[in-house]
Amino acid sequence: MKVYQTSEIRNIALLGNSRSGKTSLAESMLFHGGVISRRGSIEDKNTVSDYRDIELERGNSIYSTVMYAEHNGVKINIIDCPGFDDFVGEVVGALRVTDAALMVVNAQNGVEVGTEIQWRWTKKTNMPVIFAVNQLDHEKANFDETIHDLKEEFGGSVTVIQYPVNAGTGFDSVIDLLQMKLLKFPVNGGKMIVEDIPASEMGKAEELQSALIENAAENEESLMEKFFEEGTLTEEEIIKGLKIGLKNRGIFPVLCCAAKTDQGIERVMEFIKNNCPAPNESLRIVKSNNGELHCNAADPFSAFVFKTSIEQHVGEVSFMKIFAGEVTEAMDVVNGVNGSKERLSQLLCVAGKNRERVEKAVAGDIVATIKLKSVYNQHTLNSIKNPSMVIEPTEYPEPKFRTAVKAKDNTEDEKLGAVLNDIRKTDPTFLMEQSKELKQTIISGQGEQHLNIVKWIIENINKIAIEYYAPKIPYRETITKSAEAMYRHKKQSGGAGQFGEVHMLIEPYYEGMPNQTKYPIRGTESYDLPWGGKLIFNNCIVGGAIDARFMPAILKGIMEKMEEGPLTGSYARDIVVNIYDGKMHPVDSNEMAFKLAGRNAFKEAFKNAGPRILEPIYDVEVYVPSESMGGVMTDLQGRRGIVMGMDSDGKFQTLRAKVPLAEMNKYSTSLSSLTSGRASYGMKYAEYQQVPADVQAALLKAYEESQTDED
Repeated sequence: MKVYQTSEIRNIALLGNSRSGKTSLAESMLFHGGVISRRGSIEDKNTVSDYRDIELERGNSIYSTVMYAEHNGVKINIIDCPGFDDFVGEVVGALRVTDAALMVVNAQNGVEVGTEIQWRWTKKTNMPVIFAVNQLDHEKANFDETIHDLKEEFGGSVTVIQYPVNAGTGFDSVIDLLQMKLLKFPVNGGKMIVEDIPASEMGKAEELQSALIENAAENEESLMEKFFEEGTLTEEEIIKGLKIGLKNRGIFPVLCCAAKTDQGIERVMEFIKNNCPAPNESLRIVKSNNGELHCNAADPFSAFVFKTSIEQHVGEVSFMKIFAGEVTEAMDVVNGVNGSKERLSQLLCVAGKNRERVEKAVAGDIVATIKLKSVYNQHTLNSIKNPSMVIEPTEYPEPKFRTAVKAKDNTEDEKLGAVLNDIRKTDPTFLMEQSKELKQTIISGQGEQHLNIVKWIIENINKIAIEYYAPKIPYRETITKSAEAMYRHKKQSGGAGQFGEVHMLIEPYYEGMPNQTKYPIRGTESYDLPWGGKLIFNNCIVGGAIDARFMPAILKGIMEKMEEGPLTGSYARDIVVNIYDGKMHPVDSNEMAFKLAGRNAFKEAFKNAGPRILEPIYDVEVYVPSESMGGVMTDLQGRRGIVMGMDSDGKFQTLRAKVPLAEMNKYSTSLSSLTSGRASYGMKYAEYQQVPADVQAALLKAYEESQTDED
């Protein structure tokens, strides 16, 4: 296969709502690019992009698929992304390594939920966007209404480059405003025919071209001056302004196609080749621990692993974008993250499950390799000249949906853990935690559909029957006032006995608090607890009432009880313990006796110190259509949420609230129902707060009942 230079490469993320026709468009691009000799279809389950079992069963994309096509000497790398928000991690990963997005819009439906959500990600990542209005051959296609929707949602920079002459069942022609020609597309492929614009369309074409010229001129000062002076631009000047505007998100061009019947695809590819930035022309900044990277083939080799998949009969496949230098097959590289040394035994150019070996690839290209030992998503591979280079990792959205999981057959628990770890390697938006605190395996993802797919994989691919159930909440326990208690541990059972007596004062801890003055403090130890909060342990013993050698045992007993709080068995935090008195026995006192005395004295004191249960509070940010704002706000308040503020963004509002984690179970499903899927949200841990009295009473009752059941 030819080695493509950086200037001969275009990297495109294929975006759009589910059912917009992305997979069919990719199929036609690969056909025109000579990668496949026959176009597949979703109905026949033989497309290059959707080839995995789960995608064939569901009839839509679940994972991003890396592909490529060649057009007039330029390699177009294509990453086809799923359209559902639950799989947004695939979109985020693709946007990290591409230089422009081709947003496919269904001409029947206009701007849909997936269009809005993925647009927001292109905005966040400063990604150039081209709109491809697809399915213009459908009887319900409405191009004018679609353009109205696009401009309404995304602004006046949406710029028509082509418009259809005869949208609908007879679609076969568009007016191209750059060429000012009529392009005819034979049904089901064939070379497009270029003709003059008929007189009946000339007025509309000139009007739309004027809008194109004005938008192009706005992106370059000299072009704007000429436009003001002469009222027009040459075709060359229009293209110059268009390329600048596309690159800096000043123009969002609109093209026309009918992917299923292979109409308009050749022109789409030509537009990408001529106008999309090459990797070394992109304005998007790539940062590393050694500064910014500028996609220069002359620099030492560095590549970013943005995707890992496990393929049948092949094993682990690592996909990487080369951000600097060049790479050859059998080259030795160093992992900048963990220092491991790897050999790239094979270098592959990938189109779905089809793989072609290449000897060399240069900066800007996207390639794959297999069977690396210690390389995972977000890792950087380098030449031995710059072994410590680390490219800044991709920022993925926080998980929004959590559930507990277990194997129906307990003997398969270990096997299930291994499978969940493998899924984590291939999906950065999926998290798994073996919670010692909750005694549950907790998995988290982007939504209910996301975790349903995980369940399908485990049960159908790995053959492990599992069940999901409600996850416990990681509550904490603390105190609100001071209390004293003593406990004497005395045991005599023939031979050596056990004796230890401990007196303690406990207080609630807060930052900057003064020391208690009731008892003199001889020594202080401060501990940042692994589960959050602090324990301050003060030795106030005078006169040798308790020997110093027994103090660590008392501390150990207290820590054990803090790991299993007196109220509900949750971790305790933010407590000051003052050991001020006690008694020893010259023969029977030992570490075990004082550990038990300390543990039980702490338990008694805790119950008299105004004990409270704390719950985790999350910062929740909801991006919601303005018309749905009232319902969403009411729902959050019903979840004990406190609204902290809101900001306007066009037809959307960003609502910020603090909400208890206990109230967020299955929120993504409820939010989708309230807003017809148009809203999106993120959540991030903020702090622990005391639960309301009624909630605490319910939690104590539930814990008491659970302990009774266990007995």
